[in-house]
Amino acid sequence: MSEYSEQIFEFMRIEGRRVDAVFDEPAVTSDAGALIVRELLAKSKLLADIARILGDERRQGSVEHPVLNVLRQRVAQIMCGYFTADASDNLRFDPALVLAAGGLPGRDGLASQPTVSRLENRADLRTLLRIGYAFVDDYIRSFNGKRPEMVVLDMDPTAITVYGQQELALFNGFEDEYCLMPFHVYDGLTGRLITTVIRPGKTPTDREILALLKRLVRRLRAAWPKVAITLRADSHHTKPAVMEWMETHDVEYITGLGPNKRLDAQFADTIRTAKALRDQTLQEVRRYASGGYAADSWNGKHRRVICRVVAGPLGVDTRYVVTSFEKSGATFLYEDVYCGRGKAELMIKDHKLDLGSGHASCPKATANQFRLFLHSAAYTVMHGLREALHGTALENARFSTIQLRLLKIGARVEINRRRIRFHLPSAFPLKDLFARLAASFVPLRT
Repeated sequence: MSEYSEQIFEFMRIEGRRVDAVFDEPAVTSDAGALIVRELLAKSKLLADIARILGDERRQGSVEHPVLNVLRQRVAQIMCGYFTADASDNLRFDPALVLAAGGLPGRDGLASQPTVSRLENRADLRTLLRIGYAFVDDYIRSFNGKRPEMVVLDMDPTAITVYGQQELALFNGFEDEYCLMPFHVYDGLTGRLITTVIRPGKTPTDREILALLKRLVRRLRAAWPKVAITLRADSHHTKPAVMEWMETHDVEYITGLGPNKRLDAQFADTIRTAKALRDQTLQEVRRYASGGYAADSWNGKHRRVICRVVAGPLGVDTRYVVTSFEKSGATFLYEDVYCGRGKAELMIKDHKLDLGSGHASCPKATANQFRLFLHSAAYTVMHGLREALHGTALENARFSTIQLRLLKIGARVEINRRRIRFHLPSAFPLKDLFARLAASFVPLRT
């Protein structure tokens, strides 16, 4: 911004007075909420684990920005809405972000875009696998030594549109774009991220699903040998090999099942009943039924299928799911259990839109995977912040709302030899909430 540092911008006068603006104040930030981010990053062990896995082969006497500080910098920037490495140059001396990254405002700066980009391109496949396990371990650690009664794995691929020559990019007919389609895996009960894995822009195969599922189940069972695990996913994950593996390894499942003529014929009575009631009452009618079904590809094995029929003014909509749960009612399994996976769409929205993980501009798949991990780390920290906001007006807020209302605070920064003080606006509407969070960090500071 040096080209504008002495340029004065004039605006409409008021009561004869001149109104103008100039970019000339270095000790001001628009992201004073990064003070909260700094405390959360210091508390989190995930970034320290990632830094340890990455290592640092640089000549330490010449290192200005340790790996951990660069990781904290990128995650803090992402949480504050600066999604790309290019922002590192423009924000290099922002006092709040410098502090969040572990630097001293007025003396240190953030790592430059080339330094960040070199870090993003460093990790090989083995390193990325270890970082993936670090996310799972961090998820396990989030329970503070307690074993959950159940882990619900909400697994879903989501499209990331690309416009270059990225590795693994394929044309997807449904999306009508060239894209990547990484797996996102969340705990469906808590909303916590478990892991994310970059993959080609196509429907997942049984080998891809099992490669991820086996690793997750093995890691979770190593920590919690007796924990109940359930996979909840759409019809793309309903593969015979996947269901057989889960049945063999005591993993419950409830996944979508594409409609076909045999299923429609098997549940014809339910469909006819729903239509007849709609015609009689002129209101929307829902009906549920379940029964054994064996697809040709299931090698003669019968599994429980639930049918949901909605007959309304626009016609009849019939959906099916297949499940390993034999005793629970069809209505409960569909409405409460299966439809609960809709929350995963909100989690992906937080991750992909509000934290910018839809950016995959690196040509190398390994670099895009590492960048996805950075955004995933930002999700983990931001979700922890939202959990800390329980009981407040922001406890169910989208990440973008938390960013705008709590992190995007203008402040003047006073820096001297004894103190760094952020002068926040007295009219800030969430003063009480900010004070509550600051008080919660006291044990960490002491």
